[in-house]
Amino acid sequence: MDRLSRGTRLPSTVHQPQFDRSKLMPGIVHIGLGAFHRAHQAVFTQRALERDFGPFGIVAVNLRSPEPVEALAAQDGLYSITTRSEMGDRSEIIGATVDWMCAATDRDRVLAVLADPAIRVVTMTVSEKAYGLDPATGGLNLAHPAVAADIKTPQAPTGVLGYIVEGLARRRAAGASPYTVLCCDNLPSNGRVVRRLVLEMAALRDAALADWIATYGRFPCSMVDRIVPAATDATRDRAENLLGVHDALAIDTEPFLQWVIEDDFVSGRPAWEAGGAIFADNVEPYEKMKLRLLNGTHTLLAHLGILANLDYIRDVMAIPELAARARTHMEEVVSTLDPVPGIDLPAYIDELVARFSNPTIDHRNIQISLDTTQKLPQRLLSPAVDALAGGETGAATAYAVGVWMAAVKKRGECDDPRRHEVLAAAAKMDGPDPSAAFFAIPGLFPPELLAARGWRDRVNAAIQSFNAG
Repeated sequence: MDRLSRGTRLPSTVHQPQFDRSKLMPGIVHIGLGAFHRAHQAVFTQRALERDFGPFGIVAVNLRSPEPVEALAAQDGLYSITTRSEMGDRSEIIGATVDWMCAATDRDRVLAVLADPAIRVVTMTVSEKAYGLDPATGGLNLAHPAVAADIKTPQAPTGVLGYIVEGLARRRAAGASPYTVLCCDNLPSNGRVVRRLVLEMAALRDAALADWIATYGRFPCSMVDRIVPAATDATRDRAENLLGVHDALAIDTEPFLQWVIEDDFVSGRPAWEAGGAIFADNVEPYEKMKLRLLNGTHTLLAHLGILANLDYIRDVMAIPELAARARTHMEEVVSTLDPVPGIDLPAYIDELVARFSNPTIDHRNIQISLDTTQKLPQRLLSPAVDALAGGETGAATAYAVGVWMAAVKKRGECDDPRRHEVLAAAAKMDGPDPSAAFFAIPGLFPPELLAARGWRDRVNAAIQSFNAG
């Protein structure tokens, strides 16, 4: 079977880029060449280019693995997404990427493109743990391996912050404008968080550099939303049947697609609104809504699935009592949200229930359970603090946290940056206070929850309901 590439003849039912790719020039660097970027920011960029063509081709950078870079090179920068629903499967070719590189094997080339004044925007999807954020201070975690390495050798970076700072340093030295840094990861107030981290790292090498970035740099917040399961052989087989050729980078996704962005850019941007992006003065209400309703409920459902020996989120939603748990969680947590302009929150909850239940989306519970300690603060612990401060019990968030602990105990394993501490806590889940060792993990739970005996008792009750104590 032939591989997808430039010049491949495809069925007329497959949507292809509606612009001349040979004329597309680079204007965006995206760090983190994963499935989410390929099904989200790249799709919005392709829509923008189809509506208002300009110099905003994507240079895709992967920090660690060269495999997706090599696959993209072999396919001339093309790949497919299969949008799946009960209405059927629809395939689309994405061709907004003009160059690709792996930082681990080609650092100098990555730094050269970051220094190029043609690059207007740097976007990132590298996961929450990659930033080296200290949750206790909100600043840099100097013990984070990438942070420590990039402070030691700033001109030879390895982590995302190091690349951003060194790229900006080279722009300043050349008398060029900075690029806009647009974080697309699930961090609350992500633009402001990344701005602080970048400024702290810059100040450790050169106070004048930090001042220049603070004065001229831009770090808009954004909220991203689309369910994108990890690709499998079935994903690639499905794409091959639709395309008639093999696509090593094929991914499945859902019809829903959302991006909310603060419109604060240094030197222009693509017309992302052509693809449905929403530009807002304040992204935080949308961000909080998504983190607490979609992501928090996803964490609950994933661990309920692990406890019930189910593979996928859709399997969990097919069990009425578990689906009811998801809805109950959202209906309680919604009280901790700020008003969200243009959003009917009860309708949004209904839409989330339908999205979680999509029978064609194979979103694995184990995939969603990755790095839970990095996700708990924004998804479950912050809403718990807000609920208690508002005089509520926080029952839904306590239940979800207890379900996570019970699931770790059941599996006897987890893929998490704090794996050893989490597994050690799970090994001590006995007696009347089975959560005690989890609450003793340094910096994991905020002081408000450590002091909330009633909330902690609800966590224990959830654990004990699964006989995990």
